[in-house]
Amino acid sequence: MYWFCLLLAGTAAAQTSFSTANWQGLFAAGSGVLESLKPTTDLAFDFSPSDVFSTRNGNGNSHTGDISFRYRLTGQNDWIGADSAANRVNIASTQPQDSTGLLESDLDSLWPNISSQLHVTRLWTQYQGDVILNFTLANVADTTIELGALGLAIEMNNIFINRTADETMQDCVLLDPYIGLGAGYVQVTRLTGTGPDMVITPFGNLTKFEAWRFLPERNNPNYQQQTYEGNYAYEIYTKAYAEQEWNATTPWNTPTSAMISPGESISVALRFSATSSVDQIEDAVASNDVPVAVGIPGYVLPHDIVGSLYINSSEAIQSMTVSPENGLSVSARNETLSGTWQAYEVLPSQEAFGRVRLDITYASGRTQAIHYYVTNTGPDTLQNAGDFLTSSQWYTNTSDPFHRAPSVISYDYSVRNYVLQDNRAWIAGISDEGGAGSFLAAGMKQFIYPSAEEIAKLEQMVNETVWGHLQISSGAQKYAVRKSLFFYQPSAVPGYQYNNSINWNGVWNEAAAYLTDRAYDYVHVSALYWALYHAGRTTPGVLTLQTPLWYLNQSYNTVAYTFGASANGAPNTGYGNDGLMGETVWSYLLDSLRIENLTAEATNMESLMRARQQVWASESDPFGSEMAWDSTGQEGVYLWSTYFNDSTTANKSLNSIRGYMPTVPHWAWNGNARRYWDFLYAGKIPQIERQIHHYGSGLNSLPLLANYRSNPQPGTLKSLYDLRVAFGGNMGPLSNVRQDGSTSLAMHSYPELLEWDPYSGDYGPNFSGMVMGAGTYLVDHPIFGMVSFGGNIVSNVNGNVTVQPRDAVRRRIFVAPLGLYVTFSAGAVQEFAYEPSTGALTVSVGKAQVDQASNAISTIMNFQQTSSVLGSASVTLETSGLTMQQGGYLVSLPSNGTTTLTFSKTSN
Repeated sequence: MYWFCLLLAGTAAAQTSFSTANWQGLFAAGSGVLESLKPTTDLAFDFSPSDVFSTRNGNGNSHTGDISFRYRLTGQNDWIGADSAANRVNIASTQPQDSTGLLESDLDSLWPNISSQLHVTRLWTQYQGDVILNFTLANVADTTIELGALGLAIEMNNIFINRTADETMQDCVLLDPYIGLGAGYVQVTRLTGTGPDMVITPFGNLTKFEAWRFLPERNNPNYQQQTYEGNYAYEIYTKAYAEQEWNATTPWNTPTSAMISPGESISVALRFSATSSVDQIEDAVASNDVPVAVGIPGYVLPHDIVGSLYINSSEAIQSMTVSPENGLSVSARNETLSGTWQAYEVLPSQEAFGRVRLDITYASGRTQAIHYYVTNTGPDTLQNAGDFLTSSQWYTNTSDPFHRAPSVISYDYSVRNYVLQDNRAWIAGISDEGGAGSFLAAGMKQFIYPSAEEIAKLEQMVNETVWGHLQISSGAQKYAVRKSLFFYQPSAVPGYQYNNSINWNGVWNEAAAYLTDRAYDYVHVSALYWALYHAGRTTPGVLTLQTPLWYLNQSYNTVAYTFGASANGAPNTGYGNDGLMGETVWSYLLDSLRIENLTAEATNMESLMRARQQVWASESDPFGSEMAWDSTGQEGVYLWSTYFNDSTTANKSLNSIRGYMPTVPHWAWNGNARRYWDFLYAGKIPQIERQIHHYGSGLNSLPLLANYRSNPQPGTLKSLYDLRVAFGGNMGPLSNVRQDGSTSLAMHSYPELLEWDPYSGDYGPNFSGMVMGAGTYLVDHPIFGMVSFGGNIVSNVNGNVTVQPRDAVRRRIFVAPLGLYVTFSAGAVQEFAYEPSTGALTVSVGKAQVDQASNAISTIMNFQQTSSVLGSASVTLETSGLTMQQGGYLVSLPSNGTTTLTFSKTSN
């Protein structure tokens, strides 16, 4: 059932309201574009920004229902372009005679110079309660037309301007594309993370999703800002762009065009469907008869991981091709799955590195593109990054007037050199995320694979540059961290040659740079200290300048100062009551304080964190930051809310993450937490632009991983949805590391760029999130059976499974059917075996298979049942003869071979 009516606006053109089983909405007067779209399950919520439509209804403002295209006649070289948003004039719209029609419009009056060649009509209809947007382009010329670009604008309410934090969360949405050709779609998720949500799928095989193009709006100062990312077009043909604006890049998909003979036409259409929650989006896609792909562990594939790909399609697969050729090999698995699911094995080529696309052609001619990124193995990636950071980025000019040497300093890959000057002073000043990111990554690498050579340099940096320069070492401000060591003040550094090509207007002077009021900066310094402490504890003798306890105390005192106050009672820093990027390391710090019997320090730190958590518990939107909206605070809010048993606030964090972190069959968006402004603050190409695997990916994976481990139903599709998102985010940071070990803060997603930003920038928090969360998970999937995220199942006989970890760290395993989490402080798990019938588990641990981390002769093992999946049963360590040390079981790491630990399930 549906209805529609015309709402007259005086003598002007009429608005059209409509209702279907799933939607109520409004088409705008005059233009017939979408003004409002409300799900019938929640009519108080509008996916469209109807409340600001009147201020966004001028020339150049794009809306859902707008179309842009480029074409040329046979024999012509130049493309002719048109855009329905460019010039707003009233167009002729009528009620269709078809009973399913909602509104039909003739667009010829928008482009009188074109209408003699192309006749364009738009038809809004309904199908099975969903809204359908259809365009038909008819060739009315006397020669063949090549349609080289065709884009359908998508506008939803991602406008945060003039909204409170609560209003933004309740009223706004984010859009994420799966640029997957005929199986592509756009998902529109509410910031609440609780639905209802929307998915926009192709309606018919011609409507392939070839590119996601940003739609610029001229003369709109509020557009493309932190509070309004902007709108995009669902591009169906892109050859014209590839020949022009995008000619310096390799697009996600092969650019194509369509040939339209005289008297012929083509039609394309999109379907708008509502879903109850984000984990139901794929079900909605499948219900629309569009193929669904699920990759495990995801779409970033290190060389030593055997990927699994599952396809759900009612159509038979006709062919598969890989580009570049030999980048991957794909083979069908001899598995019988329920319904229309099919299983495939995906092996990355050892010679491949970077982007690889798998194109699938179905019997109907529909195509699907699945986008992978092949990397070096996890350990090799970490080693390469550590080596590059402490060699190519090792700055030793001790005559530097800003006291930045020795240090691991920011790097510009485009010139293969340090970033020593920038008008964002912090980037060159080894502070803030943008400047501290490199030393943070170098430090956290030692947490996993300590290298004596790298640690020697980091100790030198800490004792000569950090302590006493970046961090104040005496007086009332002892332990305070400066916002930057670099500044612009020629009078303070006589003889120093500032780069005259840089605009220095408004850049921090010495006084501004030396302020110590930004709480975020303290996380990075404390993490560096803690990582050196941990390396010293796990690898005796690796520290030469200070003891492990000195570094531990430095880390603690840095945190304590962050949340302390001056003599007059003023807080030492701002933003202390916000969740801080990377503060999960503080949970490691707190554990270390207890292990070392530093009881007073641990008690104080816990009280500091409790005070912050109590603030968050009192807030409806506890995710404040320096920005109007952000995806950074959720990590810390979840961490401490869980620690203090506040499930309400913890769940609020999880829901928030679900609203901005998708899973789709594209490595660049899979697990990619929404970030689009930090190129302004840490990139070489400074612009508002959706960032690919900025630090939100790694950091936001941590709450999702922790929550999955505590889930009493880890085998449900709903809980596995979270795990898939988490692994996408946690493995995403591997892609930021180039083959030579250099790092990038994020990749540019605009199709005219599609390149990693040259600056190392603020990659460090992303790296930290990865190494703090990486692990291998064994899961009993309700459709796919036993699968491993982060490892390879090397044996599956009679249900007994053996897994070899292939994650970046190889110190953590989670066996979901047991709810058992096993961790090691050093070494590497070589393999583990699980018998579902008895619950028996054996774990073999040995030295890490990297030269740098071979000095550890023992490791501390901890195990915990993190969920109640076993009910009253429990897991017991059967291996005898182990002693307790540093809060866990001391396990030897033999020079050759492994030590095997045995666990059993017992009924209580």
